[in-house]
Amino acid sequence: MLLFSTIYQPGNFRKKVLSFLILVVVTGSGLQFSSQTVSAEEFASPLDKMILEDGDTIVLLGDSITHQCLYTQYFENYIYTRFPHKRIRIHNAGVGGAKAWDALQRFEKDVAAYKPKYVPVLLGMNDGRYVPFNKEYFETYQKDMTEVINKIKAIGATPILMTPTMFDARARRMNPRGKSDEAALSQYNAVMAYYGAWVREVAVHSGHGYVDMYGPLNQLTVEQRKKEPQFTMIKDAVHPNEPGQVVMAFAMVHDLGLPRALSNIRIQNRQGKAMQAFAVGGKVSKLKETAEGIEFNWLANSLPWVLPESAELGVTITKLGHKLTKESLQIHNLKPGYYRLAIDDQVIGIYHSTALERHIELQGNKKTPQYQQAAKVAELNAKRNSGPVRKLRGEWARFQGYARTLAAKPQAPAELEEWNKKIASYKKLIDTMDERVEQANAEAKKIEDEIFKINQPVSRKFSLIRVPSP
Repeated sequence: MLLFSTIYQPGNFRKKVLSFLILVVVTGSGLQFSSQTVSAEEFASPLDKMILEDGDTIVLLGDSITHQCLYTQYFENYIYTRFPHKRIRIHNAGVGGAKAWDALQRFEKDVAAYKPKYVPVLLGMNDGRYVPFNKEYFETYQKDMTEVINKIKAIGATPILMTPTMFDARARRMNPRGKSDEAALSQYNAVMAYYGAWVREVAVHSGHGYVDMYGPLNQLTVEQRKKEPQFTMIKDAVHPNEPGQVVMAFAMVHDLGLPRALSNIRIQNRQGKAMQAFAVGGKVSKLKETAEGIEFNWLANSLPWVLPESAELGVTITKLGHKLTKESLQIHNLKPGYYRLAIDDQVIGIYHSTALERHIELQGNKKTPQYQQAAKVAELNAKRNSGPVRKLRGEWARFQGYARTLAAKPQAPAELEEWNKKIASYKKLIDTMDERVEQANAEAKKIEDEIFKINQPVSRKFSLIRVPSP
């Protein structure tokens, strides 16, 4: 009480409060508090935005939710279309069932070997072991996660800590799998919130990157259940489906400060002068007025962020198009009436001059050539993930089984004999694993090379022609 009564004195509270804040110290056993006073300058700032340059690598480290190759794939689609002129590599390092301890066992070859600039980490769902809060389990998670973070820093990479995702107890009640413990059902989502709060505290205090996966999944689920009580994005309670994984990819782009709007074209004439173009996200050329409208060429810097149709619900409920890949067209001072918009002679739609003056958004229009181009990128990347990336993750899943078996060496002679047989069986696969990993990486790169051939924006011809009222 003395400390706080000293701080709060009329006239000097605002000036002195920061110098009396309690310093949070992150240690291997968690967060501890010290009475040491600090100035504002001594606090770290969490990562404001991910800055990507040509040649950078991102390693996504996680458990089965990362192993699903969905939010990771959608995030890759964003990177491939938003940064087409930069060769940025993304490596999925997720393994089903992984805890933070498991990530440590494969860190050198599955993370460090790729020389990442950033390592987003999504772990914790399995670390809580699907029971009500257990102090021992949480302390193990803290210890192992702290070691993961330290290893990431030691290789010169930036850790990006992501909160564990939502545990959907209602989904489990609707689709029970065997006998479910009611205490665990009613409390495990809160356990994940607790783990996530610790992750956030570490990230913010230490100046790492931070992504809130837990909040958006829970909040959007609540909003949808106001209209549909049985709504879920996590049918098995643990693994988000395609729309849920869109929410996760959305959270990454949003929280990591990556570019949001795709482009804006604004065309107008002022005081009787010729039409002028003002553009963000690309370049307008060959602008001219025609007898019935206008036409111009547009070379965009990027392509729209396109996701599979199976993920469409996630795109809708997050308003992803408008918020993170807005492609805006605004035309002023047209003669009143309706206009047909065509891009490369492909009719896109018919719009009234008042709508064009306000602006129309094209990012979700599947008829545009740029959407179709981005859809081909997404299709190729889905092939990359369902093929060589999944194959690669299968190799590391076997390694995880090997590492766990190796760590659980029994003492009893009878059990030791069986253990030796398992280890020998695993070693036959592990000894030749490097070759298969190298082959899967080569296959993934081959498809990635194809992606970078088709993700380059090209000049598109826009034409607006006045038409009769539809």
